[in-house]
Amino acid sequence: MARFGEALAFTLRSVFAGLAVAYLILLLRTAPAPPPAIPPAAAVAPPAPAPSAAPAGPYSYAAAVAVAAPAVVNVYTSKYVSARSNPLLEDPLFQRFFGPALAEPSKRLETSLGSGVIVAADGHVLTNHHVIESADEIAVVLHDGNSVRARIVGTDPESDVAVLRLEGAGYPAIPIGASGAIAVGDVVLAIGNPFGVGQTVTQGIVSATGRNRVGINVYENFIQTDAAVNPGNSGGALVNARGELVGINTAIVSRTGTAAGISFAIPAEVAMAVLGDIRATGFVVRGWLGIEVQDPGVALVSGSDPSGSGAVVVERVLRGGPAYRAGLEPGDLITHIDQRPVIDSRTARDIIARIVPGTTVPARVLRGRRTLLLDVQVGQRPHEPAN
Repeated sequence: MARFGEALAFTLRSVFAGLAVAYLILLLRTAPAPPPAIPPAAAVAPPAPAPSAAPAGPYSYAAAVAVAAPAVVNVYTSKYVSARSNPLLEDPLFQRFFGPALAEPSKRLETSLGSGVIVAADGHVLTNHHVIESADEIAVVLHDGNSVRARIVGTDPESDVAVLRLEGAGYPAIPIGASGAIAVGDVVLAIGNPFGVGQTVTQGIVSATGRNRVGINVYENFIQTDAAVNPGNSGGALVNARGELVGINTAIVSRTGTAAGISFAIPAEVAMAVLGDIRATGFVVRGWLGIEVQDPGVALVSGSDPSGSGAVVVERVLRGGPAYRAGLEPGDLITHIDQRPVIDSRTARDIIARIVPGTTVPARVLRGRRTLLLDVQVGQRPHEPAN
């Protein structure tokens, strides 16, 4: 009996030991596998910022100034003017005792300053007519400080352009740009001698092109800018961002006489055309009809011209002139000249001026309720002799 108990105990211990081993094996087989190792994430560069838009122009205009500045000069003029004597000296009783010599007008010297631009190596300079008007002597100070005498080759008061010629040759000439291609918003530089302080550069943008009806010149086709232009800048250069001449600075609009953000320049193409005419003939050649015109009322134009394109009314016809010979009469409405519509009196004057003298062109005229087509042989506009 004792042996049976020992055998049973041994058997039970063996069974329990086997069960324990089996449980451990089963536990190890069903344990979840460790998670796979995750490799370190590759370094990801932050997204590059979107490239900004390219700037419209350079950050510095020093290169443009280096091209243009050597050709911009200071223009100094002097003239003698008569100063009226004291009215007391003209009294006959006073002259009886002291003689008439004291009553003779005295002369005094007046000086003025402006700017100019050398446009040819032979010394031709463009400036404004009002800068050198009535001058007895003209001296030009170059970029290097040397002073040179200049003479007047010719002037065109109606466009306010004058041409000078320096003594000698071998001067730095400014490159000429396409002023007709300049656009509103383009950067421009004004170079001149404001207030006589010496060569100065200011920067701005083109505010408008083809500006007229300013009331400065007979023929106006200005580039308007906001570059600072002051007294002494007249006749100086207006250049683009490449240093090419696009205009001749001429006038400002200001209540104080100093820069107020509105300045006007004559387009370089206009100034160079004046230069070409003056060098060839001594004056500017323009077409002419020998008429005086004015802008009619809106009701008159719309009632007479169904197209409503505009017209000018003939005020006076010079006897024997081109318009007189063609049959134009006072009161006629001119709507087209050379097949180009006439918007107003300034348009008519500009169209006529551009026609080569001697050319015959058609003019569409409204006379009462009739429409006439007259052939007009354009004459040459009379010019003022150079002073």
